[in-house]
Amino acid sequence: MTDIPLEKVHIACGDIRLHVVMAGPSDGPPVILLHGFPEFWYGWHHQIPALAAAGFRVIVPDQRGYHLSDKPPQRAAYTLDQLANDSLNLMAALGHAQVHLVGHDWGAAVAWELAEMHPQYLRSLTILNVPHTRIFEQAMQRGNWARDCARVAICCSSSSPLCQNAS
Repeated sequence: MTDIPLEKVHIACGDIRLHVVMAGPSDGPPVILLHGFPEFWYGWHHQIPALAAAGFRVIVPDQRGYHLSDKPPQRAAYTLDQLANDSLNLMAALGHAQVHLVGHDWGAAVAWELAEMHPQYLRSLTILNVPHTRIFEQAMQRGNWARDCARVAICCSSSSPLCQNAS
């Protein structure tokens, strides 16, 4: 990482404490980066300096159950709505009414949930590596979703011979 100073803190978010890494100007537009499975804040270590240098207030929590954040033992503590509420509680604790939200992998599923539940809290939504959860669920119920997903990935290259008869 570059010489951008990182603030590492624990923040009370509802019934848990999240370990959070922050960088960039405290008055910059806030952006929350949600990591995937089985990662933690460090999965964003290349993006943090670039976003901070661009003037953003970068906020990167270890989501509940990961790394240095609290790990409730109950399975019910890990629903998407609970995880989305953690981000809302983090925003409130930091005094942010709206944020840019970026989610990768499992963090993307959480970001989709938050956007659906409370779009008014988002200035923007960026999703990496995960389709919308309801669309994915519908595709799984239609039939051979794994084959269809593989075909879509392969057919992005129009020169692929596998796409000639794809329907």
